[in-house]
Amino acid sequence: MSEHKPFVPFVSPQSDMPEFTIRALIIGLIMCVVLGAANAYLGLKAGMTIAATYPAAVIGMAILKIFKGSILEENFARTVGSIGESVAAGAIFTLPAFLIAGVWTEFYTTQHYLEATAIMLVGGVVGILFVTILRRVMVEDRELPFPESVAAGEIHKAGRSGKSGAKFLFWAMGLGALIQILKQVQFFAAAWEKFIAFAYKKITFANGASVEASGGALLSTPGVSPAYMGVGYIIGPNLAALNFTGGLLAWGLFVPLLLYFLGPELIASLQANGTTQITDETWVGLANQVWRTIVRPVAIGGMLMSAAFTLYRMRKSLGAGLGHAIKDVKKAATGSSVAQLRTEKDMNFKWVFIGLALASVFTFVIYNYFAEDVVAALVATAVMVVAGFFFAAVSGYLVGLIGSSNNPISGLTISTLIIAALLMVALGVKGMAGIAAVLGVAAVICVAAAVAGEMLQDLKVGHILGGTPWKMQVGDIFGIVLAAAVMFFPLLILHQGDINTGGTGLGGKAYPAPQASLMAILAKGIVGGDMAWPLIIVGIIMAIGFILVKVKSPMLVCVGMYLPLETSFAIFIGGLIKGLLDKMSAKRNLNEAQKVRVENNGVLLASGLIAGEALIGLLFAFFAVMEWKTPIVFTEPSFLISLLVFVVVAFVLIRTPLNNAGKPDEPAPPSAVF
Repeated sequence: MSEHKPFVPFVSPQSDMPEFTIRALIIGLIMCVVLGAANAYLGLKAGMTIAATYPAAVIGMAILKIFKGSILEENFARTVGSIGESVAAGAIFTLPAFLIAGVWTEFYTTQHYLEATAIMLVGGVVGILFVTILRRVMVEDRELPFPESVAAGEIHKAGRSGKSGAKFLFWAMGLGALIQILKQVQFFAAAWEKFIAFAYKKITFANGASVEASGGALLSTPGVSPAYMGVGYIIGPNLAALNFTGGLLAWGLFVPLLLYFLGPELIASLQANGTTQITDETWVGLANQVWRTIVRPVAIGGMLMSAAFTLYRMRKSLGAGLGHAIKDVKKAATGSSVAQLRTEKDMNFKWVFIGLALASVFTFVIYNYFAEDVVAALVATAVMVVAGFFFAAVSGYLVGLIGSSNNPISGLTISTLIIAALLMVALGVKGMAGIAAVLGVAAVICVAAAVAGEMLQDLKVGHILGGTPWKMQVGDIFGIVLAAAVMFFPLLILHQGDINTGGTGLGGKAYPAPQASLMAILAKGIVGGDMAWPLIIVGIIMAIGFILVKVKSPMLVCVGMYLPLETSFAIFIGGLIKGLLDKMSAKRNLNEAQKVRVENNGVLLASGLIAGEALIGLLFAFFAVMEWKTPIVFTEPSFLISLLVFVVVAFVLIRTPLNNAGKPDEPAPPSAVF
């Protein structure tokens, strides 16, 4: 490798520029909580999160400019601020599963809060310690492009030259917040749905009574949601279309087909239980029942097969990630990774290994608490250490290849869950104790893998800018401690707020929590023995069909089947808006520099819409928890006003980026595309 020129960071290693300062830490911690909570909201509703690196970079720059902060302070604040998103991802993918699986009969108790905090804290710290071992090899690997890290680093550099996208982010946050407020006070309808009957059958009961039973389809408009449209915009028209395809399969094929055959029996069952009048609302309820009890398990089987296929496709990357990890451990063991330059100093490896030993002890205590079996807890701890390090390496390596936005954390976690579940069955740990132990193993590893990927991405940004690794690692430990202590509460607020407004809480229609629901069903099915295997197998076969016809992302199609139609429809609308923008950009014959500016500004606007809705959604959920009544504008709001909201969002996401494409001869900015 001698032909490569030595890497030179933006800030010299000899510089003593301010970096780990109180103000940078406080700004980072605030962003850690806010961005983490926003991602928790989004993940529970749509089953996906967005990378917090870009919003954290822009917000940190905007605030620190007021105090004339240094670029290394900005880097430090962004590092701490973005780690909350990874803790939130680990939390939403696993913690609701304890409730959905029945391990927790109610979401909040002091005991449950302490359990959740311990899981997030141990998983987060383990992730950081593993990454400390992995950092040197991965951030210096010239074969890993780290696309999001390079983009984030260039955003910081652009901010030094006076250019920043903060205005787009904050402006869109305000718009997203305003739309969410108007929706909460019922200024317009969030969505419109209608049951269309298309098959009639006369049912005669034993007592001589009869009823005209019908099959049909439940149609729905896209939900008015800046967050969903922002997600669709970010993932683009192709992936948004795949997600919507799942919704069409579920609600346009499976539910109508099943209602046609099962409708008479379902109506007869209602009549036998005393229902005297069959209305459209009755059929809406039956359609949702068929979707929940039959279609969703099929979707779960598809998600399971899709996760396995995703890991298979990445088998070479997985092997490479493990190989790099082993090499780095050898370097650490021989002391060859000890660095002299400021920009190469990690936390002391002696303390890292002591920390891992302590974390393993705490992990054993947690697993023994859940499983109530010392042998099972020891096995689960061994699984956590081995699988945790493996998936930390894999997560970091994949982030280096494709960025944290595309990191398949849920697939890695599902794989761990299945291994842990089979081990619990083999060891004879059954019932709720076995289910709790399985979910505990999966939860710790999920948080560890998510944190490892995000931390490594930020360390690469620091490598580019000239940050000090050990300061960033210590800063993220502060972020992990705070996020672990508070991330339970956004979930609690959303859960209880939904219940207080007539919903069913986490796992219900408002917050379906797709990954957590999948993990709960898998844990209960394997350990408890009540898995709906026929439906799961049907879903697996369906996903194999998707794979054979070379569907780009079978997982997205299956997630679309799992989500309410209004959700996947809104995501599709966001994707269509992005597709329209791309076509209009092409017609204007923009050069590469202008296209990059359009792309960057659009991503920041979409991120702002997501954050704005998420924060207001949390606020109104808190009002519901406190039983504070919010004003209602219309008791029966019109959906016609909602159509205007779609037009406004589309106009903003298309017109604003195009109007800020810049001049053709203006130098190209860094790309912040995922």
